[in-house]
Amino acid sequence: MAVSDDVVLPLVPGGVLAFDAGNSKTDVALVAADGTVLGTARGGGFEPHIVGPFAAVEGLAPLVAAAALEAGLVIGEVPLVQQLSACLANADLPIEEERLAEAFESFGWATSVYVTNDTFALLRAGVDQPRGVAVVCGAGINCAGLLPDGRTARFAALGKISGDWGGGLELADEAFWAAARADDGRGPETALSTALLAHYGVDSVASLIEALHLGDISAARRLEAAPLLFQVAAAGDAVAADLVLRQAEEIVLMAVVAMRRLDLLDEPTDVVLGGGVLTAGHPLLMETVVRLLTESAPKAIPRVIDVPHVVGAALLGLDHTGAAPTAHQTLRSTYHPPPAA
Repeated sequence: MAVSDDVVLPLVPGGVLAFDAGNSKTDVALVAADGTVLGTARGGGFEPHIVGPFAAVEGLAPLVAAAALEAGLVIGEVPLVQQLSACLANADLPIEEERLAEAFESFGWATSVYVTNDTFALLRAGVDQPRGVAVVCGAGINCAGLLPDGRTARFAALGKISGDWGGGLELADEAFWAAARADDGRGPETALSTALLAHYGVDSVASLIEALHLGDISAARRLEAAPLLFQVAAAGDAVAADLVLRQAEEIVLMAVVAMRRLDLLDEPTDVVLGGGVLTAGHPLLMETVVRLLTESAPKAIPRVIDVPHVVGAALLGLDHTGAAPTAHQTLRSTYHPPPAA
């Protein structure tokens, strides 16, 4: 599927092929140079850390074909577009980005390839210019900062080994941990115990632990404990509330460190907040995040967004092609049409 050496013109001159690939789903958008969305597709999760970079990218080929077909194009021996912009989960280290970029290049979908972590898609989707900081808190947690000159601030986001704490999976495990310790006397009493037993339909904490250990409660269902934790915290449980406070502190700490690295602490700076935990609208979490952020970075402007992150990936692609500002506006209007007059 390699591109022949004598082919230099893409089928969509100045166009962008954008990917937002997460652990659970992947969005693809084929965008013209003027920001018009020509075709889209959605597929499953992106797992290069499991199947390898080439196999993971190869798995995206049907989505590219579907987006091209919607645009009236057929993938052949020429690039589809000028710029490929891929914002990817599990592209956490520079070496991972390099390997994934090589894999994308081997398919010849674009004359130029840009690969980065998917947190940058959230960031770019939430700002009018490539400047600001984003924190995503979904199943996991990550943060990224970006300046117009290309400088970035980022974290490895590999879990405990890279200093991270938080996200839905971590919060769920903390809820189970607190319930177990309350049950056997090592920890304080908590309403999490009763709430978890009722939610998972078991009659004791011992039965809950057994079901988790043996896989009777699936990995996907374990995540259901995270929103439950927020409900218990909102009802006044001190143990659950302490966990929400810690999550807020981690979110703000990542944002502040990223701003410090980019010398943005003393300037008005958008702090884009996204991911399932942050967009769920838990009042205790959001009020605490805003308060702590104001204390640490008074000029920060927190903004929660819940838009398809593929918008940010496509905007980054348009940034790389030098597209006119009107192209960015056109792209955004596709996903956020202006209100009717």
